[in-house]
Amino acid sequence: MADPAEWNNGGWAWLDGASPAEAVPAGDPAPSFARCFAGPDGARVLDTLKAMTLERVLGPDASDAALRDLEGQRRLVALILALTARGQGA
Repeated sequence: MADPAEWNNGGWAWLDGASPAEAVPAGDPAPSFARCFAGPDGARVLDTLKAMTLERVLGPDASDAALRDLEGQRRLVALILALTARGQGA
């Protein structure tokens, strides 16, 4: 691991030795999301959310309000998936 005293040497070499705990900023919710959705129950919840939003299509007669509502749901599920993946180190 790189010596912290050498981190401000003007180069990027200090990044090679940074541990994952040091790379996560304080207050970052990603590790919490990863823990929350870890395991079979978490995977089941994420699969259900994806089926209800990302894999759902509306017909051609869907109202503007219905389309906007579904897009908001999709955005929220996409954010949850991104935070979970980032918290798992992906």
